[in-house]
Amino acid sequence: MSQAVERVRAAAEAARGRPFLLTARAENFLWDRPDLDDTIERLRAFSAAGADVLYAPGLPSLEAIRTVCAAVDKPVNVVMGLKGPTYTVAELSDAGVRRISVGGSFARAALGALMRAAEEVRRAGTFTYARDAIPAGEITRLMSSERRGARN
Repeated sequence: MSQAVERVRAAAEAARGRPFLLTARAENFLWDRPDLDDTIERLRAFSAAGADVLYAPGLPSLEAIRTVCAAVDKPVNVVMGLKGPTYTVAELSDAGVRRISVGGSFARAALGALMRAAEEVRRAGTFTYARDAIPAGEITRLMSSERRGARN
């Protein structure tokens, strides 16, 4: 664990004074080491080393998420949209989660819709998928320079 803590400390020092959010991960549950106490110990060490956000991907339950959130002094990140249990934003917030990421799940959802649309045309020769498509005008509005300026 000491090497991981030193890496977090070095990253925190390099980011100091810059608009940078450092997230440190304890990956116990991803590597078949389902030890919640060790996960919390690692997250606490990462916090002390300067991490801004703490992340333990693969936690097995909402109760484990709640336990981690209560045991650390920094915001906790949880990823949703992957395999495993899913929870609502409200459930995660009530458990103490302050940051939710989605990984690549939005892109995979978009590709899934593309695949279903192509399969519909190939198999059925129909185009009902288009009912759920975003109108071209809405895409233009979302991509417009005025809209981009509003986000800055």
